[in-house]
Amino acid sequence: MTDAKDYLTICLLPWVHFDDTYEVAGVRLLQYPEYLVSGVSGVTNMARPIRIEFKDASYHVMARGNERQKIFRSDEDRILFLKTCEQMVDRFGVVIHAYCLMSNHYHLVVSTPRANLSQGIGWLQTTYTIRFNRKYGRSGHLYQGRFKAQVIEADEYVRVLIPYLHLNPVRPTDKTLKIDSEKFKEFERYPWSSHWEYEGKRKQPWVSLDWLSYWGSKTSHAQREYLRDMKAYFGEVAKSPIEGLKKGFLLGSEAFMDRLKEQIEKKNGQEEIKWKQRAAQGEIQRRAEKLVMSEPDERIQMWILSRLAGHPMVTTAKRYGYKDGSGVLQAIKRLESTADRGVKKKLEMLKRDMVL
Repeated sequence: MTDAKDYLTICLLPWVHFDDTYEVAGVRLLQYPEYLVSGVSGVTNMARPIRIEFKDASYHVMARGNERQKIFRSDEDRILFLKTCEQMVDRFGVVIHAYCLMSNHYHLVVSTPRANLSQGIGWLQTTYTIRFNRKYGRSGHLYQGRFKAQVIEADEYVRVLIPYLHLNPVRPTDKTLKIDSEKFKEFERYPWSSHWEYEGKRKQPWVSLDWLSYWGSKTSHAQREYLRDMKAYFGEVAKSPIEGLKKGFLLGSEAFMDRLKEQIEKKNGQEEIKWKQRAAQGEIQRRAEKLVMSEPDERIQMWILSRLAGHPMVTTAKRYGYKDGSGVLQAIKRLESTADRGVKKKLEMLKRDMVL
């Protein structure tokens, strides 16, 4: 029987619907409107990262155990998690393209035809946490904060991201090192990823193989090409596609980034506002540096950096050889107080150039 604490946990999570119910361990639970609740099972009280959700969006999802503790203590736990994934697919229509389970974290590559990433993954993590806690007689958080989710432009990244995900069991902790060429047999034996599905060794109806077509239009040919790609990683350094992240949450081209900006601008949550502020500040810094590069007068350069770009005086002092920030401040004040008509006009023009 689900205890009162777990019942409350489910009812007050932010991905639930008012007019829906679902069942955990034989108990049917009402789902309520959105709340942000701290201290509930399986979820830590952390700032909410941006969630860009739209129809048919694709994501790389990852979550670690709290304090990097194990979230899978046995193969039975892994089977339980995959069964819960299957239930999530059936319940929320989330499409799972690939997965990899490690002892203290998991990776999923998913698409959301219903634009419901938070609902689906939220339900997955909470449901698995309750089942895990009940099995081991424990309580409290299982995961380290909210799950991470990077939006993926499939055409650009599928053929790098899925192999990188599947290579988790054999990839060195030091990502600058090569994957041991002798570990290919070990890799082939690892059952807790979708590599066997892509290779054609196993079929699970809840794992979509639509993206296998990125390796070829015919299944047999695509499987051979996929396996050829995988073999090529052994004896080489597997470069992380995550290094190509834009704005901390996007794997894709600049054009794709521009389309997502429109999605963000339509949202006015606290994290979206912070992101907009960071994006605007980044643009200000770029414009300021461009103006500095074209300005021969060092006094005006310092004025641009301090007055327009908001650089700390100490930072500007180091850049221009002053002992401390007070010297920069005095130089800027002298510039402003003694400027003739021409300099004043230039400063006004520079202000206009910085307007976003």
